[in-house]
Amino acid sequence: MRNVIAYTASRLLLFAVAFGVLYLLGARGALGLILAFVISGLASYILLSAQRDAVSSSLFTWLERRRGMGERLEAGAAKEDEPQEPREPGASGEDGERSAGDEDDRAGHALDAENAEESGSALRKQG
Repeated sequence: MRNVIAYTASRLLLFAVAFGVLYLLGARGALGLILAFVISGLASYILLSAQRDAVSSSLFTWLERRRGMGERLEAGAAKEDEPQEPREPGASGEDGERSAGDEDDRAGHALDAENAEESGSALRKQG
């Protein structure tokens, strides 16, 4: 970032110097601005080539880090999206003990079976 600021400040300084010299020589207004822009551009192409190379190197490094971050985020998201292996009913945990969730699942299945029987008998009574 420091390279970008130094290069930009140098370009602005060259423009100001070129405009000041042209102003003293009598080129004022739009003509002075246009000539100062052209002259400072040519001067910066010659005088600031090392700074321009440093800026392009730092921008390339920054872009590579940004791309790397995107790839890491995509890899993490893909890992989250991978399907998990379903647990079989009645399977025990890693330590061989059943978890509280297993008992809740069995209780829920029992309630579903009771509700199905009650609704079936209610339909038979109506029919």
